[in-house]
Amino acid sequence: MTATLRIASYNLQKCVGMDMRRRPDRSMQVINAIGADIVVLQEADKRLPPRPAALPHDVIETQGWQALPFGQPGGSLGWHGNAMLMRGDLGLIETDHLELPGLEPRGAILADFDTSIGALRVIGVHLGLLRRFRLLQLMAITRHLRHRPPLPTVLVGDFNEWGPKTALDAATPGLEFVDPGHSFPAPRPVAALDSLAHTDNLRVVDSGVHRARPAASASDHLPVWAEISKA
Repeated sequence: MTATLRIASYNLQKCVGMDMRRRPDRSMQVINAIGADIVVLQEADKRLPPRPAALPHDVIETQGWQALPFGQPGGSLGWHGNAMLMRGDLGLIETDHLELPGLEPRGAILADFDTSIGALRVIGVHLGLLRRFRLLQLMAITRHLRHRPPLPTVLVGDFNEWGPKTALDAATPGLEFVDPGHSFPAPRPVAALDSLAHTDNLRVVDSGVHRARPAASASDHLPVWAEISKA
C-alpha cells in the first residue's frame, strides 16, 4: 500500500466566525476534523503588536498538536500570521521564515520534515491582495529555494487569487497547482483562494474542501486538503 500524507490549509480569520464570535475551540474542532498530518494556518495571530496567538498554544497542545517554531516573539503562533501545526510521528528537521515584498507586511514559513513518504518541504503563504505583489512574493520564494538543498516541496496557503492559478505559473517554475475546490466565502463558496502546488516528485492522490460543520461558520474560509504520496 502506497504511503500518503495529508496536508491542509486553513485561514482562521483570527478564530472569529461568521457570527463575529471569537471561538478558538470551534476553530480547533474544525482542524481536528480535517484528519491532516500537517495543517498550515493563516491569520493565526491577532492583528495588533505584539500579535498574540488567536489560537492559544495550550488549546493546540491539549488536542495533541505541535505548533512549529518560526521565531516571532510576543506569544505569536507563527510569522506574519502564518503558522504550521503537525501531529503524529513526523520528524521535524528545521524551520525557517522569510519576509516577502509588497505594500502590506507579508511573510512565508518553511519547514523540512522526515515523513512516511520521505523528506518533505512545506511552505506556508498568505499572499497579497494585488496580483502584482502576489507574483513578486512567489518569485521571492522561488529565489530563496534556489539557495536551499532541493527537496520534494508543497507550497500551500491562501493565494488570494480569484482566477485560475495559471496566472501564477510564471512565478512558480517547477510547481504544479492543485484545485481542491471553492473555499471562499465559507457559507457559499465561489472562489478557490486556498490551494497548494507541488514539485513533480510528489503526486496528489486526492484533494478537497472540508465542509463538515462547523466549518461554514467558524471562519470566512473553508479548509482545503490534499493527500500526497511520492510520484
